[in-house]
Amino acid sequence: MLVDYAAPVAAAPAEAEAAAVSAEQVGYDGFNAAETRHDVFTTLTLVARATNRISLQSAIAVAFARNPMNVAVLANDLQLISEGRFRLGLGSQVKPHIERRFAMPWSSPAARMEEFVAALRAIWHCWATGERLAFRGTFYRHTLMTPFFDPGPNPYGNPAVQLAAVGERMVAAAGRVADGLLVHPLTTAAYLEERMIPAVRAARGGTLNGFRMEMSAMVVLGTDEAERAQAERAVRGQIAFYASTPAYRPVLELHGWGDLADRLNQLSRRGSWDEMADAIPDDVLDAFAVAGDPASVATGLRDRFGSAIDRMSLYTPYEADRYQLAAVRSAIRTSALSG
Repeated sequence: MLVDYAAPVAAAPAEAEAAAVSAEQVGYDGFNAAETRHDVFTTLTLVARATNRISLQSAIAVAFARNPMNVAVLANDLQLISEGRFRLGLGSQVKPHIERRFAMPWSSPAARMEEFVAALRAIWHCWATGERLAFRGTFYRHTLMTPFFDPGPNPYGNPAVQLAAVGERMVAAAGRVADGLLVHPLTTAAYLEERMIPAVRAARGGTLNGFRMEMSAMVVLGTDEAERAQAERAVRGQIAFYASTPAYRPVLELHGWGDLADRLNQLSRRGSWDEMADAIPDDVLDAFAVAGDPASVATGLRDRFGSAIDRMSLYTPYEADRYQLAAVRSAIRTSALSG
């Protein structure tokens, strides 16, 4: 299992750049940046220039806030700047954000995402081969590419495309058109094994060969009891935030927690964030997060996900001690080698 470093979600581009340099120095395999308060492609451009070895991934870039052509250009440029180290992670976001934050259209998200990736690949194929661009789909249409705007073939090839998914339709779309799946932090081992992997296999003719399974896993770490308590509180709040979103309800329903999803959704509409964290019982916390010292966290992650996940990053919605994070990484790699 490869282990990537995930930049803090609120990190400014320069802060992420410094974190990536440190991550490369201590031996992480890759660096993931999210798109929250800052543009993920700007951040990863800085990271690409400041590092030499680690892979870089947008985890995720919001696809539906853009169109296939501008994403094709951005990803192609990052692949050039990083000299082939970039992996394009895309996600749909949810309907309220696409319509009300980005003022973009929303419909049939799984079908739209599948077509989005197909359009990306058609554009890259046009640049690589010089063939006429003639993509005509239900949601996207790209039929013009003149030499002035054609960057030509990328000497490092096209970046891998990873799709973030929770629902089985989006998971199946990833299986059909992407190079890998980005497993959401609000995922249990049971949901992964019983829902997600079967959906990918069915979409790919029964095999996972050549398909990468990646995950950002929630963990509770701390150098003392007070730090661990703060970390646990933050993780409860993050679980509650995700679980309040109807799109993630299937994960909770699998475990019989549908009523909890309804209650969290109601609390979120009132802005009762502290009460939402209080509503997460211990069994729900334990299902979504691994807690303990670095060695036990590493063991727990490998026991839960080691047979299914190829790459992992640690999701810490709190200020985690970087030495503890590095210790988890080291323990995962050590156990992988001994295994």
